[in-house]
Amino acid sequence: MKELIVATRNSGKLKEIRGLLEPHGIRVLGLDAFPQIPEIVEDGVTFAENALKKAQMVSTQTGCCCLADDSGLVVAALGGEPGVYSARYAGPDADDDANNRKLLAAMSAVPDGQRQAAFCCVMALCLPGQEPQLFEGRVEGEILREARGNEGFGYDPLFWVAGQSRTMAELPLPIKNSLSHRGQALRQALDFLVHMGR
Repeated sequence: MKELIVATRNSGKLKEIRGLLEPHGIRVLGLDAFPQIPEIVEDGVTFAENALKKAQMVSTQTGCCCLADDSGLVVAALGGEPGVYSARYAGPDADDDANNRKLLAAMSAVPDGQRQAAFCCVMALCLPGQEPQLFEGRVEGEILREARGNEGFGYDPLFWVAGQSRTMAELPLPIKNSLSHRGQALRQALDFLVHMGR
């Protein structure tokens, strides 16, 4: 396995994935390298459904091995929101700042000690002619009342990582990759790819 398409145009996500895979000799291509592939509507009700849809569509259109993830923030006090709508929580064209503002507003009356949350990720790996593979990761934490840190993206500045005394946005990328939900799922996918290549 020398080349892998990752079904995203999210530069932050690609940076994390490249950081883990490229040292193993796997070249990672994002969807920016395939402008003919249209935006894929994520209309599944679970992370797994969205990840599978993206991976299967891109693998079918390119004939290549494709990895896709769907991940998001699950907040207990909000009944699991924003969940699969994490990237568009504040609307279809929302950016990270808008999503974070909406989250803080929704959590404003939630007392300390009841602000538990988790980042969840499901990755789907599709290889032509083979059954898709799913890999999952989860990291626990809580939602702060204000942003901290300049690294990462999405809800990282608001997510206080259990056992780290820092937000996800305060963690250097190697540490983030070692414990994040996406890092967990990606290491499982890497193990599968390495094993397959033997």
